[in-house]
Parts: sequence; structure tokens; C-alpha cells
Amino acid sequence: MNELLYGVAYYDEYMPYERLDKDIELMKAANINVVRIAESTWSTHEPQNGVFDFSSVDRVLEAMHAAGIKVIIGTPTYAVPTWMVKEHPDVLAVTSDGPGKYGARQIMDITNPTYLFYAERIIRKLLERTHKHPAVIGYQTDNETKHYNTAGPNVQHLFIKYLKERFNLDELNEKFGLNYWSNRINSWEDFPSVIGTINGSLGAEFSKFQRHLVTKFLSWQVSIVNEYKLPGQFVTQNFDFEWRGYSYGIQPNVDHFQASKPFDITGVDIYHPSQDDLTGIEISFGGDVARSTKQSNYLVLETEAQAFTNWTPYPGQLRLQAFSHLASGANMVSYWHWHSIHNSFETYWKGLLSHDFEPNPVYNEAITVGRDFKRLSPKLVNLKKENQAAILVSNEALTSIDWFKFNLNSSKNYNDIVRLMYDELYRMNVSCDIVSPTSDDLGKYSILFVPALYSAPDSLLERLNDFVKNGGHIVYTFKSGFTDEYIKVRTTKQPAIIQEACGVSYNMFVEPKNVSLKNDPFSVGEEHNYIDTWMELLTPTTGSVLAYYDHPQWGKYAAITKNHFGKGIATYIGCIPSKEIMKEVLQAAIKEAGLWQLDQEITFPLITKNGVNADGKSIRYYFNYSGDKASFQYPHQSGQELLTAVQIQHGEKLVLEPWDFIIIEEN
Repeated sequence: MNELLYGVAYYDEYMPYERLDKDIELMKAANINVVRIAESTWSTHEPQNGVFDFSSVDRVLEAMHAAGIKVIIGTPTYAVPTWMVKEHPDVLAVTSDGPGKYGARQIMDITNPTYLFYAERIIRKLLERTHKHPAVIGYQTDNETKHYNTAGPNVQHLFIKYLKERFNLDELNEKFGLNYWSNRINSWEDFPSVIGTINGSLGAEFSKFQRHLVTKFLSWQVSIVNEYKLPGQFVTQNFDFEWRGYSYGIQPNVDHFQASKPFDITGVDIYHPSQDDLTGIEISFGGDVARSTKQSNYLVLETEAQAFTNWTPYPGQLRLQAFSHLASGANMVSYWHWHSIHNSFETYWKGLLSHDFEPNPVYNEAITVGRDFKRLSPKLVNLKKENQAAILVSNEALTSIDWFKFNLNSSKNYNDIVRLMYDELYRMNVSCDIVSPTSDDLGKYSILFVPALYSAPDSLLERLNDFVKNGGHIVYTFKSGFTDEYIKVRTTKQPAIIQEACGVSYNMFVEPKNVSLKNDPFSVGEEHNYIDTWMELLTPTTGSVLAYYDHPQWGKYAAITKNHFGKGIATYIGCIPSKEIMKEVLQAAIKEAGLWQLDQEITFPLITKNGVNADGKSIRYYFNYSGDKASFQYPHQSGQELLTAVQIQHGEKLVLEPWDFIIIEEN
């Protein structure tokens, strides 16, 4: 990709009256150079079985091409038309809640042969019509694809086949502990529906299988698109994240690292709080995941313009958000969506234009973003980032902790622990990659952060031990190494295999009540000196104690330890500490790993990101995620501020206005 893309999702099919030419006029004024179309409107393109109408696609393609605006074609397979469900009701997914009901999107069984037949047909018909059009630069397969909890008879049959390829019955019963409560399976023909299982090992394996279905489904779509894709065109997918009213953590229902493999470039949706709640953390986290899947630049296929009433950006925030995506390695920022629609489910998820379709302050600010994207594209496109720190995330750990909560009353899940570590690293301006358990390139990092790796095979834990032995640093949290890949608790003292590197063991864990750390060892103050939800009663073997619990019964036990092992160091956090305590532990580990640099002296709300551009020059972004002015001494080599062309000197005091940012290209 040789230019930054600035775009919107555009649905001519939703328009209440004819205004394509006017929309394009407004897009051109904002320097929007790409639109994404077609992924949401299967029922318009195929109003009846086998009857195709691509006139809306044709007219948009022609008009955009005439205006010099590029187009990404979406395969419209995530929202099925009414005629299909009437003729073939079995295409709807059966879940633990029962048979599916028509109405919402993403309600189909992605393994259903009938659905796949019609999906392939619409993909081929659409691409036959569009792939040679000069406006088309790429394709998006499906949309925010997941498995939609599909678990009907067809999926059950495939799951049994999947298990047969991996285990004989004796192995299955032994590894999954199926003797418990007489769940033993003595004949494949007797295998019950997994929907009702109480066995976490079997249930988690089924979740892993469901993620495998997503990987397979997307790979199948890519293989079809690749038959039509021309040189220079790309295929992508807009992956999303665990949703908490905004993009929060690792997606439970997709393995991003496996599912991204067949794509030319990873795409993502990133939605986040705004106004006074804008921190940039979700933009950074989503971007780090996307970039790390292929260790390459990525596309933001959806992010907010106005969206909800609590997200409508303050003046300056649309610019801040757009350039925040670029700073993490994005080559495209695209809003969902261009226009606000006038009825149905997402009426009040507002686009760049409001319901009156007239210019507004957000659109006017988008004009400045588009202008600067166009002007600075040669300097900012294809930003390369080389991080020495990484967070290891695991879908398997996520699922296993869903089965076995931290305690009966806990609302916390795996992503809370991921974000507890990530957010504090972000606030300290420690840039991270996000890596999977299958990564074969861990050795390039100086330090790994490993949140709650509850479920892991021996081989992974041994690799992590070797990482430390060879000179790396690891910061583990509680519950790491506790079970094998089938969620079978290891029979040794915990943390099992990694206790060798961590130099600590335990065999008791409790729910903390009114527990803090003795003598406030990290000097966070009484207000922040607390732990909650989970505590392991640690006994050092070769490790040293960083903190003891402050409690009349548990006070002799360690809470946080550090151990020298081989050439490296392993830190073990045996509880859920306050974010202030987590910050201090992470900061000490970063310093010991030799990664505490000048940028770490700058902290939130000032956030800095950097990389190397196509000219081999260092690009440094500085963002103020605050409604107040903020200042700092510029600590790096002198350079030019790209937005203003002003020269910036080493050591110069720089002042950022509220919600403002600067970009410096070093000389």
C-alpha cells in the first residue's frame, strides 16, 4: 500500500432519496478516498432465490470511479435474506438458547451446507460483476465474523469427527476427566450434545472447535475471492473484539492469529469511549492486536465518527482519534458510517453526517483529517514498529477461565487481567506487541507479560522457562500454568512447570477479604494498597519476596515474588492487585529488562508512539488525551513537526493543547 486510506462505509441501498452525487461531492471535500460497500445488503442484491440485482453496486462503483474514490467490496454473507430462511429454516443456528429466530444479523449456522451453497453463489455473482472494475482495490469477506454459538446437530456431528481425528475413546475419557458424574463415553454413537455439558474440559474444547469453524469459514471465503482477485487487489476481514459497549479485549469467539493467516492484510473494528472518557487505550490495544497478527500494517475498517450521544467527539477529538490509529501502524481509518440511517436497529448510531445529511462540526473536522492524511501520506504510510515487549494472550486461557471463574462472586474475566497489565504499560508509554501461544518468535523480545495463562500445554510452559533461562524477563500473573491444554489441573505444586523459573510454589488459594500488602512496599498509599478477588498463598523456593500479604492469618505468605533463573528474571504476581500496585511491579520489571527509556519519563495523559517510515526516518507521535494543556521536554533527536512544518529541537519544551497532538519526523 503506497498511500493512507481515509474512508467510510456507504450504503446507497439505505438512502431515503437520491443523493449519490451530493454524497460524493461532500466526500471529495473531505478527501475521503475509499468507501466500503455491499457487505450488509444481500436481500437487495438477491431479492428472491436466484434473482440477482446489482444495480445499486453498479451505480456506486461507476460514480466513485468517476470521482477518483476507491472501493472495497464486502461479501454480503453475514445477514441472510428472508427467502432463504423461509425455504430452509435449518440455516439458522441452533444454540444453547434453542433454535434461531429470524430478524437479527449473524444468526446462521456457518457450517450449514445450504447456507454455504447460497453464500458461495452470491459471492461469485457479486465478484463476477465487480472484480474487473477499476475502482475496486480490495475485498472484505463477511463482517465481524464469529461462530454465533452455533451448536446444532450438524455442528455436533462435525465436533465428534474433530475429536475422532485427535483421540480414541480411552484417551478422550482420560484427558477430559469424563468419568466424573458418569459422563464417560463408551461409544461414539452415544456422544451427547455438548450444549448441556458440565465438563469444563469438554466445553472448552468445543469452544476451541467453534473458533476453528470461524477460521475454516473465513479461509473458505478467501479461497473463493482469490479466484477473482486481480494483481494489486487485497482481501481483508474486519475482526472485532470482546464487546463491553465498546471494543475491550481479546475476542472469545475467534482466534485472530489463526483466522488472519489467509488474508493479505488484517482489518479490524475499533470502537471506544470518547468525550471525557477518551484515553486512546482501546485504539492502541486493538491496533496492537491487529498489527501483531501478521507483524504488519493493518486497516481500521470501522471506527466511530459520531455514533452514540456519549461518543460524539469534542472538538479536536476526531483528529486525535484518527492519527492515534496511524501511530499504532494503521494504513486506513474508515468510519462506520457515512450517513446516519433513518429507521431500524441502528438509527441512533450516527455516521459522519447526521440525519439531515448536512455538514456538521464533526464532518468539518473530518475535512481537516482528510486534508492532512493526503498531504502527509508519504511520511506516515507503512509505519514500521519494532517492539521489545510483548503480551502473550491465549484464547484457550480465556475460555477455561470462563468455565472456572476466579471465585463464585467474581464478575472479572480473562480480559480484565489482560487489560490490567496492558493499560498500565500503555500509560507508561511501553509499546507492546500481542503474541499468541503458537508464536515461534518469542526470542526477539526482551520481556513478556503473561496474564492468567490458566490453560497451557507443557511445551508452551517449557518454552517460557527457556525464554527466561536464555536471558528474557517474564511477568506472570496468578493462575498461570495451573492446568494442561485440556483444563486438567496439574498434580504437582503450583505453578507447576513454571515454578522452576519463578522460584515459588503454592497449594492453597483463597478469596481475599480486607487484604492489603504488608508495609505498603510499593508506596502507593493506603487508598490504593489492596488486592481483590483472588490470592495465592505463595512460598518462595529460590525466589525473593517483593510483597507479603497484610492479614492476621495469611501474613506469612508472599503475594509477589521475583526469581533469577539462568540469565533472566521471572516475576510472579499471585493476586489481583490494584492498578497502582500493578504499575509499580511492571515498572520495576521494565527497568530490570533495560527498557526504561526517555519516553517512559512521559506518562498518561501524554502518550507517545513511534516507528520508522518508508524513508527510514523515525516518526514520533505525542498525544494529549486530556481536556487540560500538557507540556513536556522533547527528549529525542531534533526534527520537523509535520503538521506545522516547525523545527523542533532536542530538549525543547513543547505544549499540547487539550485533545491535541504533534508528529515529529527526526532529521
